[in-house]
Amino acid sequence: MREAKFYKKLDNNKVECFLCSHNCIIKNGKCGICKARENKNGALYSLAYGNVSAANIDPIEKKPLFHFLPGGKSFSIATSGCNFQCSFCQNANISQINNSKQNSGAQQKETKPEEIVNLALKHQCSSISYTYTEPTVYFEFASDIATAAKEKGIKNIFVTNGYMSQACLESLTPWLDGANVDLKSFNPLFYKKICKGDIEPVKNSLKFMKKNGIILEVTTLLIPTINDSEQEIEAIANFIANRLGKDTPWHISRFYPTYKMLNIPPASASLLYAAKNIGEKAGLEYIYIGNLPGNNSENTVCPNCKKTLIKRRGFDMIKNLIKAGECPYCEKIIYGLF
Repeated sequence: MREAKFYKKLDNNKVECFLCSHNCIIKNGKCGICKARENKNGALYSLAYGNVSAANIDPIEKKPLFHFLPGGKSFSIATSGCNFQCSFCQNANISQINNSKQNSGAQQKETKPEEIVNLALKHQCSSISYTYTEPTVYFEFASDIATAAKEKGIKNIFVTNGYMSQACLESLTPWLDGANVDLKSFNPLFYKKICKGDIEPVKNSLKFMKKNGIILEVTTLLIPTINDSEQEIEAIANFIANRLGKDTPWHISRFYPTYKMLNIPPASASLLYAAKNIGEKAGLEYIYIGNLPGNNSENTVCPNCKKTLIKRRGFDMIKNLIKAGECPYCEKIIYGLF
């Protein structure tokens, strides 16, 4: 447990947390929406600090990040808790529980930041990914790990819902190298009803990250009948193209029934390909389809000469022809870190 950053004390032993855009007012003895930060006698503490709920060595493509050191390994960690309550969460067993060891159903291992960095080095990982749950809620832990990792030449990645505050964004910029941000919908009611959040902070985070040089990729999970209308997909594609840049990679991910959405069927391949076509019409240069084994939209193609530069099969990179960030055929600069 560690005293939290990004909060201020209020009257009657209350505190206001401004780590994320919920700005929770938290009474003494209570947690914020994320279940990872608790008010103890008028001071806010991170319950997540050092309490690792998941740790794995993943291919970077699993994040998914296709333009960030492709083919590399990323040491991936999470603690329990999340500031969203998505009905389709794939990791609800660790994201939607109280981070307190006494109340948690998750297996947690107390781990120091330097232990994470040493494990990443031991397993020859080029990056550390803060993922599976929402990394914003364990910011203090992630920050300490990332600072130590950077000294060892290891890159840092957030896989995030993008709901952090402006103050948090500005604080993580010096050490965050890459991010995959979920743009879950372009409908404010979707965020309010299904995620228990708001879309505007997510849009602001996306624009801030791209403007400040963080290698950015965007993922949209397409859920049949929920966020799959042509109009909404067009709105997402146009936002990425016009506000983030046409070179921003977009991952269109296939929904499978999970958590509280077991009654909704998997997204069809035809829906995913239709969304890809919409993205192409918007001018997006790099569009990928995920969670659809064997599809033909896993490769990175030069947007100028149309030659295949990175060939993939699932999370495996088969070949990579990009040299010094350029297409070897036409010298087009390819967005990302290679």
